Amino acid sequence: MPRVYNFSAGPATLPEEVLLQAQEELLNWHGLGMSIMEVGHRTNPYEELSAQVIATTREVLKVPDNYQVLYLANSSRAHFAMVPMNLLRGKTQADYLHTGIWSKMALDEAKRYCQVNIVASGENLGFNSVPEPANWRLEPDAAYVHYTPNETISGVEFHTLPEVGEIPLVADMTSSIMSQPIDISRFGLIYAGTQKNMGIAGLSLVIVRKDLLGQVLPFTPTMYDYQVHSDNNSLYNTPASFAVYITGLMLAWIKRQGGLTAMAELNQSKARKLYHCIDNSKLYSNSVDLNYRSRISVPFFLHNKGLEAKFLAEARAIGLVALKGHRTLGGIRACMYNAMPELGVDKLIEFMQQFEKANS
Repeated sequence: MPRVYNFSAGPATLPEEVLLQAQEELLNWHGLGMSIMEVGHRTNPYEELSAQVIATTREVLKVPDNYQVLYLANSSRAHFAMVPMNLLRGKTQADYLHTGIWSKMALDEAKRYCQVNIVASGENLGFNSVPEPANWRLEPDAAYVHYTPNETISGVEFHTLPEVGEIPLVADMTSSIMSQPIDISRFGLIYAGTQKNMGIAGLSLVIVRKDLLGQVLPFTPTMYDYQVHSDNNSLYNTPASFAVYITGLMLAWIKRQGGLTAMAELNQSKARKLYHCIDNSKLYSNSVDLNYRSRISVPFFLHNKGLEAKFLAEARAIGLVALKGHRTLGGIRACMYNAMPELGVDKLIEFMQQFEKANS
């Protein structure tokens, strides 16, 4: 069966050349006569791999020297608890922007450890937009300000960084990391699962300003202490070695494409084409505020809901898969992460136009 165009929200599609390299090296990595999955994490070959992945992450993202880069064997959801455990630093409250389901999960978890101040909520806007920054209620004594730059379910994305003064800004970049250049120095901490733009499931990236480390809540488990992982170069426990290896291949692939500037241009082009198709259609619609439309997670709806099952079945039959909307929202959703080629989006648009013509 030929490769399909996989629009899944995650685990997401991977470049074919990355998969082929992993296949080629699967049984004999670096001439060791074994898979990377069998190599001990205390051996020189694995330690060199881990150090190289961290160094390349620093290079691609232009991480300043006063930030630590960590790769941890967990998901981004673990950081919903790890962030308050590590960053409260004697304070009792934290600020959260509530812009969708993922930010809601983060703030609900934080309530177990501190007082949560909801700076602004998009709930009254149907999570189709974000309240004007002039109306945000930032607490001057907050330990940090947390937000989710891209909400994959509702398709809302921040296109500028929140202005929060001297309070550390924390971001769950699981769906937006590596999709465009970012100014790391504007953040106190960034965390992201790697399964969307930079690898496979089972691994998370943390970039944290070093001066914020070492002041965890007293009951914090050792495994949840960023300082411990920093002191051990992300090797405190047995790592998710295959996931680290794949992330290394993805980082090399991103560099070959031209880095994050090229990724940003590609992602903008894919999004522009798809929104143009939706906006010029009588069958499809997207209700997200134009100023907050996501470049990488595009939900849309058919005006005739009864056609959704037919749309999905016919798309699947021609190799356009994982387009069903999230169970809480319904409709259709196209996630176009870094590895989704522009040709895949072109094929989707062509199908959408043909489907509309056949069902009008």
